[in-house]
Amino acid sequence: MALPDINDIWSISEHNFNAIALQIFQFQVKNNPIYAQYVKLIDQEPSTIEHYTQIPFLPISFFKTHKVVTGQFKHQVIFESSSTTGNNTSKNYVENINLYHLNCLKIIEDKLGPIDQFEILGLLPNYLERQNSSLVSMVKYLMDKNNQTDSFYLYNHKDLSLKLQSKNTKKLLFGVSFALLDFVSECPIDSELTIIETGGMKGRKKEMTKEEVYSQLQDGFPNSTIISEYGMTELFSQAYSNTKALYTCPNWMKVLPRSDNDPLSNSTNGHTAALNIIDLANLHSCSFIATEDLGKIYEDGSFEVSGRMDHSDIRGCSLMIS
Repeated sequence: MALPDINDIWSISEHNFNAIALQIFQFQVKNNPIYAQYVKLIDQEPSTIEHYTQIPFLPISFFKTHKVVTGQFKHQVIFESSSTTGNNTSKNYVENINLYHLNCLKIIEDKLGPIDQFEILGLLPNYLERQNSSLVSMVKYLMDKNNQTDSFYLYNHKDLSLKLQSKNTKKLLFGVSFALLDFVSECPIDSELTIIETGGMKGRKKEMTKEEVYSQLQDGFPNSTIISEYGMTELFSQAYSNTKALYTCPNWMKVLPRSDNDPLSNSTNGHTAALNIIDLANLHSCSFIATEDLGKIYEDGSFEVSGRMDHSDIRGCSLMIS
């Protein structure tokens, strides 16, 4: 069994989602040594899986301790996560950076429309201060696609404020949460902007609920549209929220609930639960990941994120020691 083509992923529908998910699972469980070993050690028989809700999800912490790749390929890029605790970082080995960028573009244009209608700016300290950030790679690609010069900002808030208040183009600002909150406390902006908030506090501020973040940002950007991005180093795709922090996925991505102390459970739909992610575009890594995030999933597939698990190691991770 072979992997589907990326164009099959991009054209997926609910009608064929299960069939393609099972095709990818069967390929990855045979050709991804770490995933195969995990599935074997939790005593799951791949041949008995008939629906995507039955597929085992790989604990995300394995991306910190193992090289999680499907098949043999020469990677073009290694994306690496940030770390606020000094622990090992997660790594995602990307076989084709062009496909990653095109995947990002399809998702964001489905949300916002043609990206060339915006001037794109990035307020991304923490991400810019380290190497191999998938978020910086995506934002830089969008800037390059628009034939812009790089418009990244660290802590030079006055320069960014002047840029945002110029009226020559529509502005799209990607900002890490703590930096946006610092910015609006110094430089409130009444211009009409589109703001994509992401990344959390990164240890720089006390953690806040998404509602608290939105409330403070809306006070500082009263005429702006504020949405959030849900993405991570270990994934290929992103989900974007509405103005109420309710996320929706592209057609090739699903979020499923599980009990926060059992990586094999998916029986807690409708209540706060740990989140499992299916990202079928993550073809050369693992498309089935058990995250450490908590949230609630609704019947239409939308979801909200409320926090992280108190104990970051998901049960089962100690089965495999590097």
